[in-house]
Parts: sequence; structure tokens; C-alpha cells
Amino acid sequence: MSFYGTISAYKGRGQAQIFKNVPPELLRKALRADEVTDGQFASLLSQGAQGSLEEMAGRSRELTLRYFGRTVQLYTPLYLSNYCDNGCVYCGFNSANTLERKRLSVEEVEKEARLISSTGLKHILVLTGDSREKSPVSYIKSCVKALKKYFDSISIEIYALTEDEYAELAREGVDGLTIYQEVYDEDIYSSVHPAGPKRDYKFRLDAPERGAAAGFRNVSIGTLFGLGDWRREVFLMGLHARYLMDKFPGVDIGASIPRIRPNAGAFSPMVEVSDSDIVQTITALRIFLPRLSISVSTREDPGFRENILPIGVTRMSAGSTTCVGGHSIKADENGRAPQFEISDRRSVDEIRAMLEKKGYQPVFKDWMEI
Repeated sequence: MSFYGTISAYKGRGQAQIFKNVPPELLRKALRADEVTDGQFASLLSQGAQGSLEEMAGRSRELTLRYFGRTVQLYTPLYLSNYCDNGCVYCGFNSANTLERKRLSVEEVEKEARLISSTGLKHILVLTGDSREKSPVSYIKSCVKALKKYFDSISIEIYALTEDEYAELAREGVDGLTIYQEVYDEDIYSSVHPAGPKRDYKFRLDAPERGAAAGFRNVSIGTLFGLGDWRREVFLMGLHARYLMDKFPGVDIGASIPRIRPNAGAFSPMVEVSDSDIVQTITALRIFLPRLSISVSTREDPGFRENILPIGVTRMSAGSTTCVGGHSIKADENGRAPQFEISDRRSVDEIRAMLEKKGYQPVFKDWMEI
């Protein structure tokens, strides 16, 4: 049975039932437990836990140091194409938006790769819009072949593929998959994905499982904060991560916690998510799943990224751009709109210096195919 069965079991259960009426002793048990139950995880996300954030942060720091030490893996995104067939209302690449569309040639991909690799980064995240016509698997494979000359770890964040297609990319050298469900609430999912192949909720939901089965070394999931009730979303994302961990014990499972940022479509968040809510999310996830990789992107501003670093963050992007060709050509010069605006514009060297000043080891390379 796929993870959709778990979501169906919780569908219709109100927020009050899961997150409001939580006995205080359940929260105390969660903070002491070696293995946290679903109910205890819900208590960590509850409104009642807001008064225990300091204690939760302490427990989260302890677990992060135990399982990850003072290390943070660094990576940066590389956008290959912004052609898209979807109508996602929250995304700047929405097919209805008027913007210059571009797909990098393999030569342009290499130019991007040379600039990125010169910073010392050996982990790259490759992204495209959702267009099988403009960015087919064959095109992505040709780009990966070029990127292998410069990077030891290549992850993809593209449209959902079949297991056979993921296996094709794994054989070419891709070792990681990032794919957000965006929102686990199926009704909201339908409303914010009015057109395009991404409307298929179940096909996207099962994509991380197909990627893990295809042989990827790491798989990261995520919910986009600002679309649905964040407590329910994080609860289901946490259960999804545990489901993947249990089914694929040899795969490194991670989670991202992106908040909606301004983009070409001028979409406003449907619900507000505060900094305190993000802190509660990170600490609850770390206590529930101590071995979970947690990534915080440049969507968040520099000060906040630094403040939340000790409580559970294990991966950070650096020197980021969300424009196609944005590493070699600045956005204001190439005229291409970004997928969304970023907040932390610091270079790789600046992020490295920040981490070292705080006593952390920036990890540029932790994987090499033999």
C-alpha cells in the first residue's frame, strides 16, 4: 500500500482533534522518548507546545549533534529550463505567466558548471519546469553527463517521472531526488494546480517512492508553507518521511521547509506562517525523526537562517539563483524572471565563513561514486 492510504486515514479528522486537545503529559513524554509515536509527534506540533519551544529546541540541538555533529552540507541549484505546462498558482514559471522562456544548451550548462564548481561546491541540484516536450529525460541525461565532469553528487528537482525513467537517470549518474508534494491536503492541491500534468496528486505523491526504488542515494520531500494549515501539513510530511525511511532503510531521506516567496504571478500565501512556526516545525521533525536531513533554503533571510542553524538544520543552499542561467548571467542582464525571489543572497564563501565562525564544518563533498 502506498502512503496515500495513510493520508486517507487522516482525511476528515479536524485540526482541533489532532492538534488542539493534546494532554500536557503527552508532550512531556515526547521530549523524553527514544522513539516518538504519531500522537507524540502531533503533540510537538500542537498549539500547546508553543510554550515549550525552548525545551524542544534544546532536545533538537542534542539530537542533531548526536546524529550529524557540527556539519552542514552545502549545495546550490542550477536551473536548466523554465518551460512549464502547469498552471500552479504559486509559481513564477506558471505557463500562464508572461516571461521569457529559456532552455540551456549543453554548452551553457557547462559554463554554469565551471562557475559553480570554482566555488568549491561538489553537490548540485538540477531543476527544470514541468515540460516533457522542452525538457525531456533525454535532454536531462545529456546535461547530467556534462555535469558529472564537475560534481560528485547530482540531484534533480524536476517533474515527476516513472520508476524506469528515474532508473535511467540513476544509471547516468544522478544520485538524489528532491520533489515536494507542495500541499498534502488533496482538496487544496486540486485548487492550486488547476491545469497541467502536476494535477495528478497520487502520481506526484508516489514519486519519492519510485525514486528510492530506482536506486537514488538520497530523496528529499517537502510541503510549501503558505498553502495549507502548517501543522497538518508538517504532520503528514513527517509521516511520509518515516514511511520512506522504513521502506528504504538504505536511502538518506530528507525534508525541506520552504515558505512561499514573491514571484512573477504575484501570488499571496493562503495562510501565514511565522518564524516561530518554522522553529516549531524543525524541532518537532528532529525529535520525531532524529536521522532526518533538514534543509533550509535561501528563501529565508540571512539572520533567521543563522538563528535556526543549531536546532536541526543539516543542509543549506549557498550562492543561489532561481533564474535559468543565473550563475553565469545575472537576472537583470538576461531578462529572465526567477521562479521566486530569494532572501539570502550571500556567496558560497560568505556562507562558508559564517558556518566556520559559528563552529560548524561546511561540507562541500560527502559522496563519491567508486
